Amino acid sequence: MKKRFLRIFLPSVFAAIFSISQVSNAADSNEPIKVPLKNWSSQLVMAYVIGGMFESMGNTVEYVPVDNQASFEAVRLGEVTLVHEVWQSTMQNAYYNAMAEGGLIDAGTHAAATLEEMGVPNWVIEKDLCPGLPSWEALKDCHEVFATPDSGGKGRWLEGPQSWHGDVMPNRVKGLGLDDKWEVKFAGAAEALWTELKAAEKEGRGTIIFNWSPNFTDASGFTFIEFPPYYDGCRIKDGGTLETTGCGSPPGWLKKGANYKFPKTHPQAYTAFSKLSFTTPQIGQMAALVDVDGMGHEDAGKKWLADNEAVWKPWTQ
Repeated sequence: MKKRFLRIFLPSVFAAIFSISQVSNAADSNEPIKVPLKNWSSQLVMAYVIGGMFESMGNTVEYVPVDNQASFEAVRLGEVTLVHEVWQSTMQNAYYNAMAEGGLIDAGTHAAATLEEMGVPNWVIEKDLCPGLPSWEALKDCHEVFATPDSGGKGRWLEGPQSWHGDVMPNRVKGLGLDDKWEVKFAGAAEALWTELKAAEKEGRGTIIFNWSPNFTDASGFTFIEFPPYYDGCRIKDGGTLETTGCGSPPGWLKKGANYKFPKTHPQAYTAFSKLSFTTPQIGQMAALVDVDGMGHEDAGKKWLADNEAVWKPWTQ
């Protein structure tokens, strides 16, 4: 009787287990997961890292170029599936507005803390090109060292693309009373910031650029300028005035978001996405593969995945 029971019962158990396994493996949709491509290195490399994770789980991935600020509305409407680098100091309003409108959900926070700010490579301070840095008040007396052919004799701040922050930095220069000696110029792309770092060092002149952490410059040496403390409402776009808009940038979080359908259409991929959490060094490594080692973004993503299986594979299991 016992042997007969085993002959009947065990095959049924194995069939049930196999059936459950098949359901689990087939749970995600055949529709592609649409991952956004923006215009800075860590975001682009991380896009291919995350896409590679999804593909390792059997999913189809589509990469969609998108404007940074427009990306949150695109997620809300389902035009892209997720956003994976949401920087608090410059993106939280667009992020929370999309959540309030409905369609975008919070998918967790990276381990890395963030800062987006104007600053100088360490050698500017080491050579004492502007005595008193990193205090912003040092900028009152050293603009000549930072002048470039396109700045009309004024010192130049090289901001990122204007689509990133609008008039935040030009307003800051005015708010601090520095506009008679300093002028803000906008880079056409993130790569122009790193080109400027190399050119300034070669020419022996000062340079002030927009930068952020985590980034590859965390390792190579960069100092953020210390501006008056940020507080809610100090910026003009948040209700401030020229008298208050000299405030600096706040340190903040780095979040992830997703379209509300993602947990339903791709439950396993969404679970992995909600688990993943990159650290400051890990994100800096992703950017360095491109901005220091000269790799393409997609190849950098593949290399990072190959070199860091112990980091990401547990998130997919």
